[in-house]
Amino acid sequence: MKITWDGALAWRMNRQMLESPETDDPVAIVSRLCGVQAQVASSARTAVGVRQREPRRGSVDEALADRRLVKTWAMRGTLHLLPVEEATAYLSLLAATRSWEKASWQRTFVTGDRLEAIGEAARHALDGQVLTREELTAQVIDKTGDESIAEHLRSGWGAVLKPLAFQGVLCHGPSDGATVTFTRPDTYLPAWRGPMDPAEAAGIAIPAYLAAYGPAPIEGFDQWLYRGTLRKADLRAWVAALGDRITTVEIEGRTVHVRAEDLDDLGAARPTDTVRLLPAFDQYVLGPGTRETTVVPSSRRGEVSRAAGWISPVVVSRGRVCGTWAAEEDVLSVTVWKECDVPRKGLEAERDRLGVVLGRDLTLSVRTG
Repeated sequence: MKITWDGALAWRMNRQMLESPETDDPVAIVSRLCGVQAQVASSARTAVGVRQREPRRGSVDEALADRRLVKTWAMRGTLHLLPVEEATAYLSLLAATRSWEKASWQRTFVTGDRLEAIGEAARHALDGQVLTREELTAQVIDKTGDESIAEHLRSGWGAVLKPLAFQGVLCHGPSDGATVTFTRPDTYLPAWRGPMDPAEAAGIAIPAYLAAYGPAPIEGFDQWLYRGTLRKADLRAWVAALGDRITTVEIEGRTVHVRAEDLDDLGAARPTDTVRLLPAFDQYVLGPGTRETTVVPSSRRGEVSRAAGWISPVVVSRGRVCGTWAAEEDVLSVTVWKECDVPRKGLEAERDRLGVVLGRDLTLSVRTG
């Protein structure tokens, strides 16, 4: 079987519902992508919308309100939308990193004993309750008697709350306008599953990742999950336990992993001419990471991965990032990189699709950069 990166990326775009959208269900789309980063809520809604057969504004919010999706801190410590029934597989692996036990983390934030006390107090306060950040902070301080933790609990970065999210102590509650709320997933979400053994979780998460972002090195999964912090011995053991469910292939001199069930479709995949406009923080870029040069050229990485962790909206052509875009009011401004050949007709089709997703007519402006 001869596989090229052009063909492999075409297969990946199809798996991510960018070549042929398969459904309108936001939960099915979020599931296929192994979660959608939701640090910027509008970008998460757009990431789902551009993958729907018939984009419908409000569908993500409805899935959250119906408790089919959950918003919580997950991969790389960032806010994500996750299907409720699948969330604990990813969270259990994040908990297995025990990142909060590192001396550097505890010096910056709180000691292990104090974090344990915060977690116990939060578990008690959120039992069947939905609390704002201020309400949760007040109750945790009241129970622990520790005023010094107030600054950590009130921080919008949520560094001290992330380990609690990984362990299933809390998640984001229903939206209350601009006010963030928290609740306990096991008392708020009917389909919530309790913590899983990391080996069991890996048996779910690794194949799911390869189904969306393969062919890929296993190190790519580790970086995507939490910036390479899994114990390497554990990761090797989990991969070995998958047996013949996954295998390796060589693509243009690189050895990468795929699910065995995907081999035939991967071998049959052919390069695509599809053009897509994807929002900031899109999973197509975040899944392999911006350092993966098969998707983002190394010479252009700085235009995609910006200061303060910002990931630009991107133009994707033939499976590779070929530019960036912005939509301000009714103007869609697209910058196509000079080394890329992106068909104008493809950009016009994407303007129309994006206009439906965003709910406004857009005028296309294209420049070469």
